[in-house]
Amino acid sequence: MLFQPFNQPAPRLGNQYDTDRVLRAYLKRRLPLEMLTAVEPALREMGELAGGELYDLQLADRLNEPALTQWDAWGERIDRIDVTPLWRRAERLAAEFGVVGAAYDPTYGRFARLHQFALAYLFHPSTDVYTCPLAMTDGAARTLLLSRNQPLIDRAVPHLTSRDPATFWTSGQWMTESTGGSDVGRSETVACRAGENEWRLYGRKWFTSATTSQMALTLARPEGNEPGGRGLALFYLELRDENGRLNHLTVNRLKDKLGTRKVPTAELMLDGAPAVPVMELGNGVRNIVPMLHLTRTWNSVMAAATMRRGLALTRDYAQRREAFGAPLARQPLHVDTLAWLQAEAEAAFHLSFFLVELIGQDEAGDIAREEADLLRLLTSLAKLTTGRQAVAVATEVLEAHGGAGYVEDTGLPLLLRDSQVLPIWEGTTNVLALDTLRALAHGDEGLMALGRKVTAISRKTRDADLLAAAQAAEVAVHHALRWVSGVAANQPAANRPALEAGARRFALTLGRALALALLVEAAEWSLAHERDGRARAAALRFAQTPIDWLIDVPADAVAVHALANDEALPVGRSR
Repeated sequence: MLFQPFNQPAPRLGNQYDTDRVLRAYLKRRLPLEMLTAVEPALREMGELAGGELYDLQLADRLNEPALTQWDAWGERIDRIDVTPLWRRAERLAAEFGVVGAAYDPTYGRFARLHQFALAYLFHPSTDVYTCPLAMTDGAARTLLLSRNQPLIDRAVPHLTSRDPATFWTSGQWMTESTGGSDVGRSETVACRAGENEWRLYGRKWFTSATTSQMALTLARPEGNEPGGRGLALFYLELRDENGRLNHLTVNRLKDKLGTRKVPTAELMLDGAPAVPVMELGNGVRNIVPMLHLTRTWNSVMAAATMRRGLALTRDYAQRREAFGAPLARQPLHVDTLAWLQAEAEAAFHLSFFLVELIGQDEAGDIAREEADLLRLLTSLAKLTTGRQAVAVATEVLEAHGGAGYVEDTGLPLLLRDSQVLPIWEGTTNVLALDTLRALAHGDEGLMALGRKVTAISRKTRDADLLAAAQAAEVAVHHALRWVSGVAANQPAANRPALEAGARRFALTLGRALALALLVEAAEWSLAHERDGRARAAALRFAQTPIDWLIDVPADAVAVHALANDEALPVGRSR
């Protein structure tokens, strides 16, 4: 007997631009027609690469990882890092398409950022997180431009924004040490003066994600400076000397990580590495903030991109996979699950690209005061909201493929492993929630601006069901406003722990409420201009998910502490 087993066809991708309804509708709504006509061919080409050549190369390249060679055959320390074939291809394409450089093209003014991040959104899922060094490169270029340090601007920015692979540089962002990645004020790296404007850096950077880059921005404490973040300074350094050797840097090891395994993340020793101060010899944490704002924005957009990729594969698989006599795409429970995932993905998209809009307006000097206030708050909110969404969606994407989702050579587990970094890098959910509180300590203008944005969308909404969704977003924001003002006003010092304990719920309420309002805005436009109800369906489905996370906040701090630390709690004390 000749037995022929059934083989399940693999999910396939098409052109990732042409098949992305949400991206195409958004660009049509936001970009001037003549600009969209000019940039769309490159977006379509990137979409074809992302769903074709790059995706095929990603699957074929699955087992390859960066390799560190510390010594040559004759005993010389060389610390050479070889990246994967896909990363080498991605570097060239990133330069040629201007995945960084497009943001610095003055042709499109405040819309340049939308063009750039649309490219990055298409590029990211098929390039094994090559967007990590691109994010830091973008952040470094912006930070140097804002520093007004003209020699460094002239030296580095043309490379960082180049569209020529031969002259394109990437940049590292070296902050994390063993003392912590969030509490960087405890940094141990020391800067010693070696001349008029020359310094040497000594220390260990525990986690550096762009070790193959040509340059880096890093924090170090000039000798004699005070402890804490104010005593740190921001420095520029180039990794290699004129002979191509690492310049007083050694690579201890590459990190063995859960995900983003194609990113050559290293532990570095700085043993007198030459460096130049970017700005003043202090306030380094404050001076690197422009870089953090952009890397967090990249994190948000890449979260949306990862969700989109997972859904593209899951929908195609649902058409091909049959169970109990029908394709999964016709099974009611599976359909209901996919509808929820699509709503989350669309919410993440609109939240992250609204942030990109504001950044573009700000950089072009074309931003209203109210939107500038909102921008200062939104970076943290978007990053923490979308990071958590990405992990939740990736988990469901794997589950939607059944056992195949758990098998490495399908390429599917990569989505979950790489998604898990999104709520961690560039500030965890809790760190960013506390950042949100710190921003409010300097004034509530951003919070008020967010509330007015949601209200403005609600007032313009005509569809009855969408109006109800917009009003739900309003109610959630107003509840958050009442909560934070109530806790802060009632004995501020004594209630600081209560404020911090609720910070995550507060921030997620703001992020998800704004995302819901933006979904409603997009749906109203789609109904009027496209006669398409899918965006409306996404908004209404998202409105059914938890938006207000401040409902039923635990009131008994003693009980919470006992539960968290598994400590004894006397009977009756928790009431």
